[in-house]
Amino acid sequence: MASDAPHDPPFRADHVGSLLRPAELLKARADRAAGKISVEELRAIEDASIREAVAFQESVGLQSITDGEYRREIFYSDFYFRGLGGGTVAYDPSSIDKIYFIDREGHKLPLLVPRVQARMRWHAPIHVDDFKFLRAATKRTPKITIPSPTIIHFRAGRENISKDAYPDIDLFWEDIVDAFHRELKALADAGCTYVQIDETTLASLSDPRIWEPMRKRGDDAQTLLLDTYPNVMNRAFAGRPAGLQLSMHICRGNNQSHWSAEGSYDLVADTLFNKIDVDSYFLEYDTPRAGSFEPLRLVPKNKTIVLGLVSSKFPELESKDSLKRRIDEASKFIALDRLSISPQCGFASTAPGNKISGADQRDKLALVVEIAKEVWG
Repeated sequence: MASDAPHDPPFRADHVGSLLRPAELLKARADRAAGKISVEELRAIEDASIREAVAFQESVGLQSITDGEYRREIFYSDFYFRGLGGGTVAYDPSSIDKIYFIDREGHKLPLLVPRVQARMRWHAPIHVDDFKFLRAATKRTPKITIPSPTIIHFRAGRENISKDAYPDIDLFWEDIVDAFHRELKALADAGCTYVQIDETTLASLSDPRIWEPMRKRGDDAQTLLLDTYPNVMNRAFAGRPAGLQLSMHICRGNNQSHWSAEGSYDLVADTLFNKIDVDSYFLEYDTPRAGSFEPLRLVPKNKTIVLGLVSSKFPELESKDSLKRRIDEASKFIALDRLSISPQCGFASTAPGNKISGADQRDKLALVVEIAKEVWG
């Protein structure tokens, strides 16, 4: 069950996790794909880059430390396809007319669509070695990010989940739930105390524009939003080890400064806050696309909210006054003591990263830390 502890973690100044990849790391990954360097050589460059990312996070004053997701191409692909196996993921040009990413100039990107050809099963710890490396690199709190148990189904649809591998979709869910039980236990056994679930499906299904493409593929969006997906999440998180703080990040898509959905939390708020068993929430709130703070009135007193008020998508630096006004506005619906602040998402959910500079990234994270000190002391 969700803990009674209001904070620590998440911290008053926190962040979602992914960071812009350094040019050397991007080149090394391309060189590895072309067969120019070995797995070991790529690993050494990843290790060095992660150590630098840790030092960077510490230097701006963050207390939760991630590996920047530097070992991943896409925020969810390592967990599912390197870890569980059974499929692949690729851009689907046909999605441009259905569910797609869009930026503020109106440019569109196709969706990354998973295709499941075989059973997706947990065979060994997926992110435990990542955690151990991270823990050895910092004296602060290491955080591991894991994609939501619903992401593959939402993005693939039944049409892209093999009926030979999964004649009954319940078997697919059983494999996913089992993987989460085993991975969360393995992380806790290794000493991990802070895990963040990156969840994009609930916010996406809160956008009515997405309902019709879902209907055409044979899914009822409202049933998935309020019943199927919350139930799968609770099954996946049930029985997690005591002492493992579980946060859930709610996102409307983040790919090279594009997003894929818009809409308030109103439709899903009661289900999200009162029926899904996690300890805290990182909520995207950087633009009007997320609606008002009013749904925060439904958050139970044993859960906390991290307000994602600083954009990781755009280079413009928010003003302190505007951020403090937003926090004050949110505190009308939930006690200030149960709030924190962060960027609204990671800076690089996919390896290319958002269209901002490293200096922008530093300024935004430093701003989050400064605001937290000035608001909460």
